[in-house]
Amino acid sequence: MKKTLLILFVVACLSGAYLAFTASGVTSKSSVMASKKNYTATMYIAGMGGHFAKADITIDPNNADDPIKVTGLDRVVIGDKTTHPTHDARVDSNDPNTLLWSTYTLDPNKKMHVGKSDLKTGNVLIDIALDPDKRAPGEKPPLYCASGQSKKYFMPVFMGAEGFIDVFDKKTLEHKHRMFVSDIGYPLGSYVFVHGINSNDMTKFIISMNQKGEDGKANGKVDFILVDLPSLEKGKWKVLKKNTLTGEPGKTITFRQFFSNDDKYIFESAGDRFWLIDAKSLKLVDEKMTVGQNHDAMPTADGKYAVLTLRTNTEGCDADGKAIPGKTITDGTLQVYDVEARKIIGKPVSVCVDCHKNIGLGDKSSVLCGLDGIWKK
Repeated sequence: MKKTLLILFVVACLSGAYLAFTASGVTSKSSVMASKKNYTATMYIAGMGGHFAKADITIDPNNADDPIKVTGLDRVVIGDKTTHPTHDARVDSNDPNTLLWSTYTLDPNKKMHVGKSDLKTGNVLIDIALDPDKRAPGEKPPLYCASGQSKKYFMPVFMGAEGFIDVFDKKTLEHKHRMFVSDIGYPLGSYVFVHGINSNDMTKFIISMNQKGEDGKANGKVDFILVDLPSLEKGKWKVLKKNTLTGEPGKTITFRQFFSNDDKYIFESAGDRFWLIDAKSLKLVDEKMTVGQNHDAMPTADGKYAVLTLRTNTEGCDADGKAIPGKTITDGTLQVYDVEARKIIGKPVSVCVDCHKNIGLGDKSSVLCGLDGIWKK
């Protein structure tokens, strides 16, 4: 009898507590469910001003409207807009305090640059000025736009024509090899842009090739070529797998990408859309249209979400922060993709104009591209 009364008392208390909370409007269906974990990271986002935006971010998946917030903004400067415009950020896998990078245009002396910076101090450690290759003079951009790495080597990808992957020693940035994509069946004139990155186990390297249509523009068909990374380190090509995905001509253009930490998926930016790709078969798993042009996609450490870099349109403002009617500019923004739900969530948040408007540049377009970062435990 006492045991029965005790059970009834506990049930009554729990029921009363539930009713009390619901009556006060505190409890809802979502609040009785387990909250999803939050994520924090420091992101390094490449820009054409000769610097990287250093953005401290948080992701709260429980906030459906505004899941991503920028909690701090700073810069890592590698040069200026004439000498070091960059699209390429790559945190050294051996040292999270080292950022490897390459430049997108020739400097005034007709040189292209590959370098690395100390993220603790922001200082440039090494800056190598290179003569353009005769096969890829780079008189008009793009030059380097993407990159991968292995334990010993940094591998920036020349986006333009002729496209190639360079192999540099990470410690000294001594140039070791130059691997032209023509040697795996992509002659000059058959493609528009080239990008790529390594798998996290550093056994493979994925290359994306935008096919060229008769009008000389991207025709919406993209070849993905998986190659052997240890062979690439030695200056040799070994193709493991190929597949072609199709989007819309002139709009679906692939840029940078990431593998998930377990190397199960490839998170692929594709211009007017985002692609989630099976890393073994290279087949499409999910496709989502984006509000701006998608240029990179970096997953969280557990692979449950991804941060997309986007170029979106926004209203310009004057030096006092007041909107300029009719003035539309490009802003560099971040948005979140939910892997499990297979959807893009929330609104994009600014990492370019939100900083530039504080220094009187809110009426100028800002162009971001690639990112890399460090997820905090």
